[in-house]
Amino acid sequence: MTGAIVSLQQDRIANVFSALAPTGRAALIPYIAAGDPSPTATVPLMHALVAGGADIIEVGIPFSDPMADGPVIQRAAERAIAQGVGLAQVLEMVADFRTTDARTPVVLMGYANPIERMGQDVFVERAAQAGVDGVLVVDYPPEEVEDFARRLGEVGLAPIFLLAPTSTDARIQAVAKVARGYVYYVSLKGVTGAANIDTTAVAGRLAAIRRHVSIPVGVGFGIGDADSAARVARVADAVVIGSKLIDTVDQAVRDLPEAQQAQAAAEAARDWLSVIRSALDATRRDPAPV
Repeated sequence: MTGAIVSLQQDRIANVFSALAPTGRAALIPYIAAGDPSPTATVPLMHALVAGGADIIEVGIPFSDPMADGPVIQRAAERAIAQGVGLAQVLEMVADFRTTDARTPVVLMGYANPIERMGQDVFVERAAQAGVDGVLVVDYPPEEVEDFARRLGEVGLAPIFLLAPTSTDARIQAVAKVARGYVYYVSLKGVTGAANIDTTAVAGRLAAIRRHVSIPVGVGFGIGDADSAARVARVADAVVIGSKLIDTVDQAVRDLPEAQQAQAAAEAARDWLSVIRSALDATRRDPAPV
């Protein structure tokens, strides 16, 4: 059984980037907070993201002190925690999603505390069984979690890491040593939801990162509409977009009874993301400088 898990889960992320490489199109990776706007809305929302054009889905694990996240994602986490959603529930949601979608990669993004409370070994086993494809732990330094990364790899899960504008060559090399799947480049200093992305600066940093990192590099932070997504897609292997999506869903379900939230959230997410997907479909990556 473990061999089957490894084979399937190693393939899903790699297959996305392999299929996109000849087309020159960047992957679209939306981020949602599990449990927001309600626990029952999360799985329908994930399917709606696929319908809207998602290539990979990042699912946030609610945490009470999300230090790298801006106010939109912080509030989403607070709403999820208030409704009893934690790591165990997130894994159940992924397993539910997998019953009808065996193709779309799912990456869990969160913080060390919930994983440490569950126990790394238990988490790795349960994440693999649920159908998770990758794990990004914001506050796990790459040089300190080689054993964790190895355990993830043994069951076919990709250890994914953040890089930032301030990342040194030493940090990039440390990430390159253990990262699999893709690397997530944080395009701005600060927290999620910031604006005014400078794609020229991003392109320069990606060139520096790619001198050490051979796997795809996705870019997030500061991407909130089709124009900014298309500009990033010209230089990145993937476009990661979260705060604006969460805000769009929040606006759609506000003041609705819970019974109506799942459908409203799904429709709003699908329709909004499809606009971003159309922009990416019309955009091709710039050739790398010689």
